[in-house]
Amino acid sequence: MKLIHIALIYSFILALLPVKMTGQQGYSINITAKAAPSITVRLAYHVGNKQYVRDSLITDKGGKTRFSGDENLPEGVYMIVLPDNHFFEFLVGEDQHFDIQFDRNDPQGTLSFTGSEENARFLVYQRRWKVLQEEAMNISKKLNGLGEGSPEAISARKELTVQENTMKQFLRQTAETNRGTLLGAIARSVIPVDTPEPSVPPGIHNPDSLRRLLLYINYKDHFFDNIDFNEPGLIRSPVLGGRMEQFFKQVVIQMPDSVIRETDRLLARSSVNDEVFQYVAVWIMNRYASSEIMGHDAVVVHMADKVYLAGKAPWASSEYLADLEKRVSRLRHNLIGMKASELLMGSFAGHHVSLYDVEAEFTLVYFWEPDCGHCKVATPMLKEYYDRNKASGIEIFAVCTSHDKEKWEKYIIDHGLTWINGWDPQRMSRFDYFYNVESTPLIY
Repeated sequence: MKLIHIALIYSFILALLPVKMTGQQGYSINITAKAAPSITVRLAYHVGNKQYVRDSLITDKGGKTRFSGDENLPEGVYMIVLPDNHFFEFLVGEDQHFDIQFDRNDPQGTLSFTGSEENARFLVYQRRWKVLQEEAMNISKKLNGLGEGSPEAISARKELTVQENTMKQFLRQTAETNRGTLLGAIARSVIPVDTPEPSVPPGIHNPDSLRRLLLYINYKDHFFDNIDFNEPGLIRSPVLGGRMEQFFKQVVIQMPDSVIRETDRLLARSSVNDEVFQYVAVWIMNRYASSEIMGHDAVVVHMADKVYLAGKAPWASSEYLADLEKRVSRLRHNLIGMKASELLMGSFAGHHVSLYDVEAEFTLVYFWEPDCGHCKVATPMLKEYYDRNKASGIEIFAVCTSHDKEKWEKYIIDHGLTWINGWDPQRMSRFDYFYNVESTPLIY
């Protein structure tokens, strides 16, 4: 198996997470690599769709080395990575004292384990699953080359259905036989969730649309049914992070209310295990704190209120929580769907102006500065838009964020800005707080 990319850094992402204690402490993984004298061997692990190096050693002349430590490794799917970026995966569970043997010229074909029954079963699982996948792929290729509706295509489709059922049965047997282990949780996670045909009442308008909607709701609501949230080893595997990425990117409607609703359901599911709950909460927070989709800041505010600022994030430092509280206090006043905060201030016209007194069908609030480079590009464009659409019921309430009144007045005159020009150098209206003005230009 060829490793496309691996992050060659030591990860401290999960350093604070607890490690399950067993009778025999520490770990000792002996490596014997045939035809591999004096080569660098890396011990790596998964976290979501990324890989991180845990340790790196050089084999002796006989191709032997040993990864060891006084404390147990966090459980999960690990990898041995060779210099040519070939790698193979294995499981680290409760028993962390075992031997791995392989030939460098054919690591996958010669791989074996001594002292780890779970990895012996994992190897059988991997090899059998690879064969089943290749068989299904060959049938699919054959089907794609046949005419739709032809006898050959009908026969191939039936063959593919039989193959898919065989694959499901293999996964179910593996999951049941290895119940309570990481291998069992991995096999179970691969089983497709059944989406039964919904019952559509007769005579209903647009039955096909309702059927598709019910299928979607069922698929969404049961998306994580085969994920064991009580198995922290899934954190250090492609399983949990990959499934969450797929769910929040491809399944959930990207409206803030929809995201928040599914976030709460997932947090509730993951609460059965502290380590998994931490991973889920951090993953969601990081995703939506960096989202470029308008309105997703509401998810950040919700996560802060529900988890981080509610005393449910013991992993977060006091400094992080203080910064988060400060940031959220500014965000929560200007979320999409909320009534805009009042702006009461002086103006270029010489009298006080109020945002709430603006009588227009659509009002834009624009924060800018005369000397701001980006503002020098944005302001003329906005003026052109305003001049073209003012008669259609659009008004602009512009607030200058600088303290140089002379430059502000000169810019307004030179560029003919006839919209509402607000002036509040002392920030008595607290516009910077209520509208989260950290840079310009900014428009609402």
